[in-house]
Amino acid sequence: MSDMSFIEEQDYTKKFDPLLFKKLFVHMRKHWKAMGFVAAMMAIMAITDVFFPLLTRHAIDNYILSGADAASLWPFALLYLALIILQVIVIFLFILVAGRVEHRVAYDMRQKGFKKLQELPFSYYDRTSVGYLMSRLTSDTSNLSEAFGWGLVDLVWASFFLVSVTTAMLIINWQLALIVIAVVPVLVVITIWFQKRILKAQREVRKINSRITGSFNEGIMGAKTTKTLVREEQNTAEFKELSLTMRRNAVRAATLSSLFLPLVIAISSLASAFVLGEGASRVLSGALTLGTLTAFVNYSVQFFNPIRDIAGTFAEMQRIQAAAERVVSLLETESDIKDTEEVIAKYGDNFHPKTENWEKIVGEVEFRDVTFKYKDGEEVLKNFNLKVAPGETIAIVGPTGAGKSTIVNLLCRFYEPTQGSILIDGKDYRERSQLWLQSDLGYVLQEPHLFSGTVMDNLRYADPDATEEEAIKAAKLVNADTFIQKMDKGYNSEVGEGGSRLSTGEKQLVSFARAILHDPMLFILDEATSSVDTETEMMIQHAIEKTLEGRTSFIIAHRLSTIRSADRILLLEDGKITEEGRHEELLRRRGAYYELYTNQFREEAASQVLGKKDGKNEA
Repeated sequence: MSDMSFIEEQDYTKKFDPLLFKKLFVHMRKHWKAMGFVAAMMAIMAITDVFFPLLTRHAIDNYILSGADAASLWPFALLYLALIILQVIVIFLFILVAGRVEHRVAYDMRQKGFKKLQELPFSYYDRTSVGYLMSRLTSDTSNLSEAFGWGLVDLVWASFFLVSVTTAMLIINWQLALIVIAVVPVLVVITIWFQKRILKAQREVRKINSRITGSFNEGIMGAKTTKTLVREEQNTAEFKELSLTMRRNAVRAATLSSLFLPLVIAISSLASAFVLGEGASRVLSGALTLGTLTAFVNYSVQFFNPIRDIAGTFAEMQRIQAAAERVVSLLETESDIKDTEEVIAKYGDNFHPKTENWEKIVGEVEFRDVTFKYKDGEEVLKNFNLKVAPGETIAIVGPTGAGKSTIVNLLCRFYEPTQGSILIDGKDYRERSQLWLQSDLGYVLQEPHLFSGTVMDNLRYADPDATEEEAIKAAKLVNADTFIQKMDKGYNSEVGEGGSRLSTGEKQLVSFARAILHDPMLFILDEATSSVDTETEMMIQHAIEKTLEGRTSFIIAHRLSTIRSADRILLLEDGKITEEGRHEELLRRRGAYYELYTNQFREEAASQVLGKKDGKNEA
């Protein structure tokens, strides 16, 4: 479990950043009305809370101490009941709407995040771990939605109640009110001291949490490798170290929070006690009524409740900021590959294509003085030139790192040239939309990926409008129909997660049929037969010959026997074409391709002989 998979993880060291939350509010503008309604309900709640001590004061001074007749209490009781009913209605409404806000914010943020992931190019995934992304779109969005659903409730109520209570205390007795208010600066200093440290600990917790998610993902996806390499003990030790680091930081954050709130409570209680003592002496001297003292003590106790809530919410915002930084950074990630405004205006984008303006792809491809360098990596191609006629089949061979996959990734516009240009039908493909090109691409990988669902679902994945008959025809074309019909439910059989219920060869055939059903003009086969047996390879080779006719195709080949019928074979070394020609021509030259082919032929022949001997011995 290497740390290299987490190289995109960032360290955030900023102080509390109000601009960050401003960005979040911009992303959540569709929820402003609901949040405004919750704020209004909490304002009403706060103001009605202030009236109850005043009613208590009135009852003590005018009814209890004066010995008034019980019949005169009815108007007072009805007013008290009306305030209670109002609060019940307000509480019902704010709980209902705040709950909706929480779930809708989570839904909206995840939708935006998922859409952003569809827009980002391959280069982003090259440097970003799965755990990092999963953590952002699950736990981080949950933290944000909870904060905006319920944190808003606490903050708005506390703010309105604090202003209302302060006003009431100053009106009742400004001298005692100043005693209570004098404690506020002390609480502010304590809050600032603690929030810095809580923020730092919470950021570290969120950072390590994404690493733990990534470790879970690697452990699950690589379970077979772990077993075969007997890595259980080492993996457990590495995961334990991550978990311990997470625990240490989480405990540090919890400890700071557990010290923070009791300190606030202790200081506020001392202030309330002082007010009670001073007020009692004034009641005894006749300078203050008992009802006024009772109301004031209630206010002085309640005065610190919103301060505690604001302080607690502010401390919670430190944790939320750590999540917000991560979600916002994802949503605002700029793609390395973007269509220009002029291109989008004419051809549309990935989600709103203007297919009526799309030119039909004929299949002529040209690499013109193409230079390419990966970010923070070495130069792979330099001044690379290649021209391919429509319908031509180009095979690319060469050692690992020669630039084979880079060429097809550039062709597919998964990456773009650092210098130079790639032309499709005589036009720089950057003058067209990405979707225009990629909608006419068929790509079969060495390790095909199938999605959970049935065989039919996977065949029609790129073309949901295709009929079942068309999908079955495509499967028959690549000889996949034979093994599919033998499955328990035929085309309605489940393939399992990632196609786990199928062999590599079977997944390859389904992947090939899926690409053919898409009916592309440009076809890419990236070592598509290197992981299958000889019999399956022959079936795929037969399918290739039939389906590539009339299409421009690029074949990255490991087994050279599969490319003998290619129109042109390119031998690449260090990003340069060292040999070029048809299979027979290259063999006659007796150069590097000849050596490569004959060596591979000998190895395969030797393997077949050894396999026959083993079969005899077993017999």
